[in-house]
Amino acid sequence: MDTQKLIFELCSAHGVSGRESKIADKIADILANIKGVYDIHKDINGNLHACMGTNETKTIMLDAHIDQIGMIVTKIDEKGFLKVSPVGGMDMRIINDTLFTIHGKEDIKAVVCCLPPHLSDGNEDTAVSKDKIYLDTGMSYERIKELVEIGDSVTFAQQGFALCDGRVASPALDDRCCAAVLVRCAELLSEKELNCKVHFLFSSKEEVGGMGAQTGAFSVKPDCAIAFDVSFAKQPGVADCDSGEMSKGPMIGISPTLSREMSNELKLIAKNNNIEYQTEIMGGGTGTNADNISANAGGIKTALISVPLRNMHTPAEIIDVNDIENSALLAAKYILQAQ
Repeated sequence: MDTQKLIFELCSAHGVSGRESKIADKIADILANIKGVYDIHKDINGNLHACMGTNETKTIMLDAHIDQIGMIVTKIDEKGFLKVSPVGGMDMRIINDTLFTIHGKEDIKAVVCCLPPHLSDGNEDTAVSKDKIYLDTGMSYERIKELVEIGDSVTFAQQGFALCDGRVASPALDDRCCAAVLVRCAELLSEKELNCKVHFLFSSKEEVGGMGAQTGAFSVKPDCAIAFDVSFAKQPGVADCDSGEMSKGPMIGISPTLSREMSNELKLIAKNNNIEYQTEIMGGGTGTNADNISANAGGIKTALISVPLRNMHTPAEIIDVNDIENSALLAAKYILQAQ
């Protein structure tokens, strides 16, 4: 499967936290065509599960969350403007005039209302307050009431596009690019004989607290787990010590909440297989599903692999497709050496 095409396909399916059914169904359809994948199902919390291998002497769980940041409709005023509230960590600095899609009875384009600078108090560079976001569809109150209900979800309308040298930009790369890592890992394992069971968890609700990974990991109770997420890539204004370099491979996490044994194993496997990698050092929690997984079901040995990403939580997040391929290869090699 072409990895860039896969990433764009996954990013195109809307799935704000708590509304992941469409992206879950898309991934399920893709997995159904990979040899050796079985028991594809959704659970009560909106997680998608799938398995490979039948040797249950050891179960390795791979996790990537499939929800995306977005907004939710909270009010329709008498002039047809829609009041909305962020779902997850929306970057409010880029919200003015941004184009969104409202997922009502049909998909409707809308733009964030923005006060002209001529009428402002001179603070037009100030981010919009979260409690003052309104969307304009151009429709009348009567028409919008027919198509949109309170509680409908809203996502960035921008589509993904290719940049130079294998890099792509798109909304929802956090964390659909890591869902692509899991799919590519399954493809790499499809012709292999496995000495363990692999449980793929495409988890829900990470952007609002990680409840999907909490309940999913509890139901699976794996012997160990690897969480996949994005982390900060080097760019102007981001300190080198807080970021990884795009095109230099996956970032292997080192943190008090992670298994140092697994982190060291991943580094050794990368070295032995000439897989380029880098490390991400954290003095506390990781801020990812890895924290929730490791403290679950009596404790689960957990590692974290992150993909460097620029412009996090905006409509134009950027990654390098080669980092996706190397992350999938590293995960596959780890699984194949499992005893």
